[in-house]
Amino acid sequence: MTKSIQNWAGNVQFKPENYLLPEHPDEIATYIRRAAETGKKIRTVGSAHSFSPLIETQDWLLSLDRYQGLSAVSKASRTATAKAGTKLYTLGELLFREGLAMENLGDIDRQSLAGALTTGTHGSGTGFGILATQVEELSLIDGLGNPHTCSRTQAPELFRAALVSMGLLGVITELKLRLEPAYRLHYVHRKGSLDETLGNLEDYKHNNRNFEFYWFPHTKSVQLKLVNRTDDSPRHNGTLRWINDVLIENAAFGALSCYARRFPSQAMGISRLCGNLISDGERVDWSHRVFATTRLVPFVEMEYNIPTENFVGAFRDMETAINKHQFAVHFPVECRWAKADDLLLSPANGRDSAYIAVHMYKGMPWKPYFETLEAIFKAHGGRPHWGKMNTCTTENFQKMYPDWPQFLAIREKMDPNRIFMNSYFGQLIG
Repeated sequence: MTKSIQNWAGNVQFKPENYLLPEHPDEIATYIRRAAETGKKIRTVGSAHSFSPLIETQDWLLSLDRYQGLSAVSKASRTATAKAGTKLYTLGELLFREGLAMENLGDIDRQSLAGALTTGTHGSGTGFGILATQVEELSLIDGLGNPHTCSRTQAPELFRAALVSMGLLGVITELKLRLEPAYRLHYVHRKGSLDETLGNLEDYKHNNRNFEFYWFPHTKSVQLKLVNRTDDSPRHNGTLRWINDVLIENAAFGALSCYARRFPSQAMGISRLCGNLISDGERVDWSHRVFATTRLVPFVEMEYNIPTENFVGAFRDMETAINKHQFAVHFPVECRWAKADDLLLSPANGRDSAYIAVHMYKGMPWKPYFETLEAIFKAHGGRPHWGKMNTCTTENFQKMYPDWPQFLAIREKMDPNRIFMNSYFGQLIG
């Protein structure tokens, strides 16, 4: 019997009938054909970092943990082909050894490459698309066990559908990435005021390679994160970084979070305390080591993509709602940006975008908070991050995504027996 599976946050728990660990694409194809013959479903799991029930299944769960590493590297063309199960933290170091780096990354590097890309994971920076836009070519195995390779020039419609597909079109096996020569970043974090940040938002966004900010609810305090390229040598104190990232930002914040869960009435005061304690600092390091942050305090998360021109209005409405309802929340709200793309189910499809992510400490009531803010985000043209919690229905997605029918048609062709469906997607797709 297989063990019970849960995601990182613990809000999705299930027990699959079978847990598969292939080491080669031929094994993957064999499992898919066997599933078709026996009437079983297959969901693929990366690092189980999604908060929505994407991987949940009572049938077969396929992990690519034994299928990691680089298959090919071309320094001349600045590309590398990576196996789909490769963890982002491993990928960063493998590329670095080759003198290469991804142009942008998110702030968590625990995910698998395919898992991060196909759920629409993103970093921040108006000059960069979501992570999936860095893919030049991908290979996958469809619901009949047949291999496909696609790119902008080879089966381009499949390519635009597969890059953000949540495992619904097939099991992705390899991805060819467009890269840059390894580069260093100067990372500055400092305290700011909410009103000043929103008032000078365009300057912050366009005068920094990467920009994001965290707002502490019930306060006027934000933490600004400003990142720019530099030729300076790496400059950081490993001990001080450990004290800040692990001891202060995780251990101390974790203790405060436990206190807030036990005494919810104190959550607003804890948020104010954290806002007052925001520190200033900086460091220089190689890009993949700057982007990633250590996240040890467990939480659940909802994140919405908002048209960039609607961001300030959505944010102010959110701030008003939080103050009105006095939600017992102390986790900061994270705000980031991404460039428009043409991927069928990318939240940034057709529009330059802002992202607003809200969190609640594990074990604290999240539903009233999330549902109130979700209504605001939807009213401002929002689309949910596929890997984060939301209450969207088929009707919502049909309105949000003009290419929804095209994606479903491709899905039907790639997986006619619905091998890759689960109950969650069954409700959405019908």
